[in-house]
Amino acid sequence: MDDGWNTALWLAVIASGVYHGLNPGMGWPLAVAAGLMERRPSALFGALAPLAGGHFLAMGVILLPFGMLTALQYWNHEIRLAAALIVIGVGILLYGYRRHPRILARIPPAELGLWSFAIAVAHGAGLMLVPMYLGLCTTKPSSLMDHDGAMSIVANNLGLAILVSAVHAVAMIAAGGAVAWGVYRYFGLQILSKAWINLDTFWAGSLVAVGLLAVAGSM
Repeated sequence: MDDGWNTALWLAVIASGVYHGLNPGMGWPLAVAAGLMERRPSALFGALAPLAGGHFLAMGVILLPFGMLTALQYWNHEIRLAAALIVIGVGILLYGYRRHPRILARIPPAELGLWSFAIAVAHGAGLMLVPMYLGLCTTKPSSLMDHDGAMSIVANNLGLAILVSAVHAVAMIAAGGAVAWGVYRYFGLQILSKAWINLDTFWAGSLVAVGLLAVAGSM
């Protein structure tokens, strides 16, 4: 049962990465623009690297603090429930407040890594991973754990945070890169003026859905 649950959580980490990559708000149109402006595919793929790096750092910034919590070993259920409620709250907030933070407008698109990091944090992309990560974390009953055991589990959870962030970022950039290449090769950015889909409402709803699933899982 635990193996099946862990497999489901890892698949959710990958699926959320694909979802983030397909979302144009996470930056693949900037990679297309780089390729079109420089008229070479290598510019497109070169732009994907900082986009992936920024997204990876944004995920790590959110997940690593949870890995450092020794209290996670004692209060895993309560922390998972609180994190799920926070994710739901952020989804509701984003649904009601559609304006992007002004600081995002001050970051030039040329700074792709910084832009990717900021946009992922502002959209709550990392928060979507928190319930999945907490479900994967190693825990142990407090009555069976000494200090060294607790530190070992914390180290394992920190490594897991990096791994989850990396797997998610790879899935994200693979999906976004595939879309970017298809648009660059066959359509061009003009397709966005004809087929742009506003995903803000869907994004907010997905946060709420992930939070609700996490609440159910933590129960």
